[in-house]
Amino acid sequence: MANLTRYMPTTGLSQLQREVDRLFEDFFGRTLMTDRETEMPSVWTPVVDLSESDDAYLIRMDLPGLSKEDVQITFENGVLQVSGERKNVHEETKDQVHRIERWYGRFFRSFNLGQNVQADKIKATFKNGVLTIEAPKVEASKPLKIKVS
Repeated sequence: MANLTRYMPTTGLSQLQREVDRLFEDFFGRTLMTDRETEMPSVWTPVVDLSESDDAYLIRMDLPGLSKEDVQITFENGVLQVSGERKNVHEETKDQVHRIERWYGRFFRSFNLGQNVQADKIKATFKNGVLTIEAPKVEASKPLKIKVS
């Protein structure tokens, strides 16, 4: 009788996902909290919603635990870059830490909006841990609506 091995397609995908995760962690870094002496700097990526209307680009970025002073925004050559850092505020206690999942460290996000943005009219607001950036378009780049007669 033939020896049949059960084929599990997800096994290969799971292994591939772990390998890709490892490559990203090696490249970008990750905070390791298993041993305080081996804690390494990390880079994290805040989540973003990016939308576009006829008049402007709108970017909303979740930055919990940060204040507006922790964030830097630049616009140069059509690229909007948002960066900053969330400091680790872990207190030394005698309690045993079982899990730390929140990311700390520096972050960088950049968005290529092109040259059709009025750089001097870009507005940024920060409320309840959400950074909102509105980048108005120049008049020439707005779509021209033509009425059909």
